[in-house]
Amino acid sequence: MPESVEVLIVAGDLPAYAHPGDAGADLAAAEAVELLPGERATIGTGVSIALPDGYVAFVVPRSGLAAKHGITIVNSPGTVDAGYRGEIRVTLLNTDTSMSYPVAVGDRIAQLIVMPVSRARFVPVETLPGSHRGVGGFGSTGTASTLGVQA
Repeated sequence: MPESVEVLIVAGDLPAYAHPGDAGADLAAAEAVELLPGERATIGTGVSIALPDGYVAFVVPRSGLAAKHGITIVNSPGTVDAGYRGEIRVTLLNTDTSMSYPVAVGDRIAQLIVMPVSRARFVPVETLPGSHRGVGGFGSTGTASTLGVQA
């Protein structure tokens, strides 16, 4: 089993892992909001944490909310740096074009993933070494139809 990390927390409701082995702990809403079709709102969780140096927390959408209701997170993943001590707030977006979505206090609205991070040391150079991909960007690998894949 991977090593766990101690995270100091101030919270009304502690984030909780739904199942053994889950990567994300559920964050719950600390306030009620009605998300109209196409509307976004930043919702408090009542959770503040102190991560150890060398760790980051990512706030990511819950797949069930996305699949069933079209609810996602605008800036996903949201990054919680080790030095941040404020409340973790989640900006939800209702992508449904016709249905409102009510968020009640206590509803699970996002997941929090805590991970170790490396710190980059950026080394200026005149040119970069070559690679198989090269400068190919968005869409450069094609689609199933351009690759000869039958549907």
